[in-house]
Amino acid sequence: MKVAHPPVDPALAGLHRRGARKIMWARTILAVVLAFVFLACGHGPGGGTSGPKNSAEVDLATPGAAVPAEGTIATGGAGPSRDVGPSSTQLPVTAEDVVWGAANAPVTIVYFTDFQCPFCSRAHVTVEQLKREYGPEKLRMVTKHHPLPFHQDALPAAIAAQAVYELRGIAAFDAYTDALFQGQKSLTDENLLGWALDAGVSQRELIDRVRDPRLRSKVDRDMALAQRIGALGTPAFRINGATLVGAQPAEKFREIIDAELAEARKLRDGGTPAEQVYAARVRENFVPYEKDAPSSSAPPKVDLTVHQVPVGKSPTEGPADALVTIVEFTDFECPFCRRVQPTLTELKAKFPGKLRFVFKHNPLPFHKGAHPAAALSLEARAQKGNKGFFAATQALFAAKPPMDRAALLAIAKDLKLNEARVARALDKGLHDAAIQVDQDLADDLEARGTPHFFINGRRLGGAQPLDRFVDLVNEELAKAEAMVKAGTPKSRVYAQIFKGGQGPQPPETKKIPKPGKAQPSRGPAWAPVVVQVFSDFQCPFCQRVEPTLEAVEKEFPGKVRIVWRNLPLSFHKDARLAAAAALEAFAQKGNKGFWAMHALLFANQKALKRGDLESYAAQIGLDMARFNKALDDGRHEAAIRADEQIAKGADIKGTPSMLINGYFISGAQPLTRFKKVIRLALTDIKQGRKP
Repeated sequence: MKVAHPPVDPALAGLHRRGARKIMWARTILAVVLAFVFLACGHGPGGGTSGPKNSAEVDLATPGAAVPAEGTIATGGAGPSRDVGPSSTQLPVTAEDVVWGAANAPVTIVYFTDFQCPFCSRAHVTVEQLKREYGPEKLRMVTKHHPLPFHQDALPAAIAAQAVYELRGIAAFDAYTDALFQGQKSLTDENLLGWALDAGVSQRELIDRVRDPRLRSKVDRDMALAQRIGALGTPAFRINGATLVGAQPAEKFREIIDAELAEARKLRDGGTPAEQVYAARVRENFVPYEKDAPSSSAPPKVDLTVHQVPVGKSPTEGPADALVTIVEFTDFECPFCRRVQPTLTELKAKFPGKLRFVFKHNPLPFHKGAHPAAALSLEARAQKGNKGFFAATQALFAAKPPMDRAALLAIAKDLKLNEARVARALDKGLHDAAIQVDQDLADDLEARGTPHFFINGRRLGGAQPLDRFVDLVNEELAKAEAMVKAGTPKSRVYAQIFKGGQGPQPPETKKIPKPGKAQPSRGPAWAPVVVQVFSDFQCPFCQRVEPTLEAVEKEFPGKVRIVWRNLPLSFHKDARLAAAAALEAFAQKGNKGFWAMHALLFANQKALKRGDLESYAAQIGLDMARFNKALDDGRHEAAIRADEQIAKGADIKGTPSMLINGYFISGAQPLTRFKKVIRLALTDIKQGRKP
């Protein structure tokens, strides 16, 4: 059966390097939180590849690779021991696979998915519908991971999901994947940890499990299988071996499933044991992927995008007219930033006089000493120029974190800086504005992880090996030399490259109705900036963003109004009743009553049952008869549904989600992101323009 593929980009699973097909991952993850052995701190496109060879470059399986015997379960090492049911040579089902349904169900759907793929999100709804329709006795669903290289958040999401499954089983996995797909635009490390907690897995358990390299190996094997069978895009399905590609309607699945149920019944009636049905149907339906071998010689997909990365007032090292400018965003407490420094030293020696290095700060929020360390380096520059700055950077990278105030002052003393001036700079935040400029630029460029480089505007993320830098520098040198030969002065090369580069993309915008008196709010009614918050009282990230919203109000006194909108997520079982309780507090005591209830609900997020809500209502002095009647008769359901419909119309699926004068922020983002967008909104008003 030939099925049309949905309009998705071609899913090239890897880059081709030195004749072997290998995957070079473009996204890194917070090493101190999820302990993935990658090469960068934080998040961002081009965030880096992993360190050890078996993590950084994954050799894809080739035809003829070892596979388990038919009718047996393949195991992948020290993974969980589960009776997942029969396997097959062409489409093995392993003991580590995520399996829903009975082991000997007559129809098996092997499903390759990517948690950041919007088409997988759409297909997920269909998959859940099919599970309900056919039930576990007829349908076995085998989920395999296929995080695509251009989805920078998909790999850690896959590893975290696999960890949740191994720790708590299929029910927790289903709840977790619901959260991943609903919040797929905000697959931050904090969200991966928080959603796991909602699914019953503690942060400590998740961190411990994802440290096991076997999980990454499991994902690698899934991807290798996808390559071998030609499942190059996501979502991709094999229904008893029959191919179905893309987010197809349920009818397409039913057509194949019903036919396979009939064929399986014939086999059973003919005496075929139940445990051999899957292998028999796969042999009948499976079509080998014939294009696999020729594709190995295809050219690599290289990111040629040139970004506009201004030098600005940042410290520089090297000739001003160097043909290649390397801009580095770094963090003095990031171990990967420290690790890449010797590589940069080698690079300078390899290209003497041809490179200009530009240093920009991006202290990550979880590195508590990184921001004051950045301030120290800038104070060293203020006192002793660029020479003093780079002496300070060497000393800071050599220091062992955490870098507290005493350690920084000791470094200042060793550098023979004026210690009183250093202390004043640290205490009064004299260099905060300059650091903020760099961080805003990093945000514009989606350079959220460190270290992060732009080589003549081309992105290179993570503590890459020397040859990656050399290859890119050689390419850019050749281009620059051609520009000079064509008449561009050396001093104008970077300016010309910058002029033709891609500028920062504006924040995403969404349109929703203006709030009215029916929405709880705080702040002046006439405030120029309105922050509409779609939130859920049981969501840990909604709780986490509350202090940030309070900080926003302090940063912009009298200029910000916070408006609450309810978006209780389906997998938070107590959130809907909690929303009704808060709205009843609003009905009885206005905004004062709402925010009092709001504070109690978030302070007691794990205690949101009916009895708990009644206790909170009594604490703030609500009329208990009215309160209980409101919860019983569902009088606030219409208001909750109205907010949900507004969110649906604006394609807002996760919480917390904020609209700031129309600019969209998804997730519990740092204060810097909010401040940047609010400044933009205020500039819009000043210049009389719309978002």
